[in-house]
Amino acid sequence: MFTDLNQLFIRLDNSKFRSSFHLRRRELAYFQEKGMETIMHHAEELLATRLFPEYIPNDGKQTPMKNHPVFIAQHATGCCCRGCLEKWHGIPKGKALTEEEQKYVLAVIRAWLFRETSSSEN
Repeated sequence: MFTDLNQLFIRLDNSKFRSSFHLRRRELAYFQEKGMETIMHHAEELLATRLFPEYIPNDGKQTPMKNHPVFIAQHATGCCCRGCLEKWHGIPKGKALTEEEQKYVLAVIRAWLFRETSSSEN
């Protein structure tokens, strides 16, 4: 896990794949309508079943690539499946995420959404 999220975002920005994800007009409008706290509540609910458990039946295929800001943020930050979570954040597969790891993932998602929506004020 990164203690400095700026270092994480530098790495992600250097990945052609990860840096290609951005909120589209529809997702940005949804974010603006609902607000950060509601979206983060959605993130908690979605990740509780799609990322945090020890075993995920469809791991690697459980995160859609569109239609919700959290899904886009997951792909942009390498928090989309347990394999990517291990590769990008050093959180191993095969175990349920600890409360600290869960808070970390949610903080990464929040930070990306903040960056994305702050730069999208056009």
